[in-house]
Amino acid sequence: MIQLSGVRKSFGSVEIIQGVDIAVEDGEFTVFVGPSGCGKSTLLRMIAGLESIDSGDLVLNGKRINDVPPDQRGIAMVFQSYALYPHMTVAQNIGFSLDLKKVPKAEIAREVGRVSELLQLSELLDRRPAELSGGQRQRVAIGRAIIKRPRVILFDEPLSNLDAALRVQMRAELQKLHQELRPTIVYVTHDQVEAMTMATRIVVLNKGRVEQWDTPIELYNNPINTFVAGFIGSPRMNLVPGTIIGDAASQSFKANAGWTTRLDNRSLAGAVGQLVTLGMRPEHIQPATDNVDLEATIAIVERLGAETYLNARNGDDTLLVRAQGDLALAPGSTVKLALNHGAFHLFDQSGRVITG
Repeated sequence: MIQLSGVRKSFGSVEIIQGVDIAVEDGEFTVFVGPSGCGKSTLLRMIAGLESIDSGDLVLNGKRINDVPPDQRGIAMVFQSYALYPHMTVAQNIGFSLDLKKVPKAEIAREVGRVSELLQLSELLDRRPAELSGGQRQRVAIGRAIIKRPRVILFDEPLSNLDAALRVQMRAELQKLHQELRPTIVYVTHDQVEAMTMATRIVVLNKGRVEQWDTPIELYNNPINTFVAGFIGSPRMNLVPGTIIGDAASQSFKANAGWTTRLDNRSLAGAVGQLVTLGMRPEHIQPATDNVDLEATIAIVERLGAETYLNARNGDDTLLVRAQGDLALAPGSTVKLALNHGAFHLFDQSGRVITG
């Protein structure tokens, strides 16, 4: 179990990590996600011991390890760059850490065999890195990390150098690896699709602070503010500025662009006249002929076969629509849209979620 309490880090006058408090449970797959420069890699390097901690506590299994050297933490790390030794074979790269410890060669061979079978590298053990694909090199880097049987494995954007198809494959392999070995994994990425598909829990970071920390589905369904709402989910949530209108009996949302929609099953009488942001997932906006909320002009159509994405505009509002199936709609045409009122998110002027 990894606990970070009030952890801070500055480089010169710039505070990169601004008081992080999180706990990663034993065996969890926790993902740090956020935009470039949010501090996620710095935080990972602090856990590894590659960056010092200015203040706060880093605790591993009940022991404060702020000043423990990296090689004594029982933590392995896989970097964005594969960092393989080009003159060594796959077997030599995987077993290198054991060789440094003077482990008997027979035991090294057994461990290399175990790891290579797990990562489907058994037929590649005599090859050198230059003879491998990007996915194979990444598996070798992972093998080099897990052969030490670490309690914790840290991944710093390990899939960013791979093409789209390989990223999907490697995501599946990392999930399988976690299920079989059950290590505690902390994984850094800027790709929220990776975070959503692999994580037990996600830590959403922004400017060195934790915006929200929860399970992927909880973050998707109940974002705490507009930053998380706009960052988690692909494609991102629609965020429309407007005002709550109505009276004590019923309230509606009026977009700045002029269209209105009712707010069902909410008690917002005290917020009438308040400036707000309405959040809607693209799948909660659908082309319709009945119960229409607004009309919009189609700007862009993306037909993917199983689903169709529409970029639809009403005044200054641009709404992204995700519709099931193949819709043969043309840019420039008008589409009638129905909204799922029960799936609305409302945020106040500060960006915080409004309950009610």
